[in-house]
Amino acid sequence: MFERIRRTHSPQATRVGWSGQSRVLRVGRSLALWFSLLATSLAAPVRAVEDEYAAARTRMVSEQLRAHWRGITHPGVLQAMATVPRHEFVPLPLRRYAYDDHPLPIGHAQTISQPYVVAFMTEKLDPKPADRVLEIGTGSGYQAAILSGLVKEVFSIEIVEPLARRAESDLARLGYRNVRVRYGDGYQGWPEAAPFDAIIVTCAPDHVPQPLVEQLRDGGRMIIPVGELDDQQLFLLRKRGAKLERESVLPVRFVPMTRPGGKPAP
Repeated sequence: MFERIRRTHSPQATRVGWSGQSRVLRVGRSLALWFSLLATSLAAPVRAVEDEYAAARTRMVSEQLRAHWRGITHPGVLQAMATVPRHEFVPLPLRRYAYDDHPLPIGHAQTISQPYVVAFMTEKLDPKPADRVLEIGTGSGYQAAILSGLVKEVFSIEIVEPLARRAESDLARLGYRNVRVRYGDGYQGWPEAAPFDAIIVTCAPDHVPQPLVEQLRDGGRMIIPVGELDDQQLFLLRKRGAKLERESVLPVRFVPMTRPGGKPAP
């Protein structure tokens, strides 16, 4: 009796089983197709926006940097400016202006410098692949990102803690692995990581801080704005033994260098 029941019902059970599996497979394929189409439809606008930013970077390099009246010529600097996504270092409401020819606010009374000034300072610093560079004034992290692809290591100090944390996070998210960010007093530099081949300062003290001079190796370069808010000059310094050669290269307007407690650098 048992054998008869098994022979009678087994084919039907098999047909039902295969039918159910078939339906599951069809539903699975349909869902996979639906998710694929959804992902494609969502990715298309993102790609379009990224394409717009890439086109804006190309225009920025061509019209603001290569232009004869600006004259940035360093191939590595131009490549970095054409590659680093400046909009990622700009607050979301201002990203449409990221590649315009002017600075932008990034919060806490700080700014991201005009693209030309970033390129000019980087070119004057004459970065080398083996260089270890100290940056004073991380800000958004954009200048550090530009340097990242041009030198071996970047050590960057920011005195505004929320900016330091945000820049550190953004740089890590975007893959700039050779940049170290520290929250602290830029006037004092980063003595335990010294000496540095080059130092770039993106805030203006009223004099060149002696600790930075001491942390610059012999033969090293420093670019730094110096002066009061309405009377600043960008200086390129070269250390030759005990001597510091100084060349004025551009009138500028940077935020003042501050010390702990928000006080101006003495």
